[in-house]
Amino acid sequence: MMDLYYFAGILAAAACFALLEIQIEGPAGWAANLPTWRVKSKWLNRLFPGRQLTGYHLWMLIFIAIVAHLPFASFRVPWSWEAEFRAVAFFLFFWVFEDFLWFVLNPHFGIRRFRPQYIEWHRKAWWWLAPRDYWIGLVLATALYIAGRQEPEYVLVAMK
Repeated sequence: MMDLYYFAGILAAAACFALLEIQIEGPAGWAANLPTWRVKSKWLNRLFPGRQLTGYHLWMLIFIAIVAHLPFASFRVPWSWEAEFRAVAFFLFFWVFEDFLWFVLNPHFGIRRFRPQYIEWHRKAWWWLAPRDYWIGLVLATALYIAGRQEPEYVLVAMK
């Protein structure tokens, strides 16, 4: 049942964040029309093919990383490698779900336009049905989530 709550929470948070980001960006994804700084770097271009790191995205990433780690501070969940794996898995699952929902819920895109020819900033790294980032993120998140399920007994008792 905990798994269901975990993923329902991620989906709810990702949907809310996607809807907020749609209000901010509209049809121009990857902060194309936003007044934000952009980093042009060969190293970062490998990490984000076809996209530049923006101040907008950097602060969003940092914000969600902090939210993923709040249980350690706010709810006194003891830190452990297993708990850290779950927090990082949350972070990765969140971004894959949020990015996909941005397209699905965005009236300027929708599921029919979820294709590389319509999404310039994902075009250079598209594998089969989705951007490369989704596949890598889902594999890493799943591995971390499974590793994080090996919680020590005292954490499971504290969470009940």
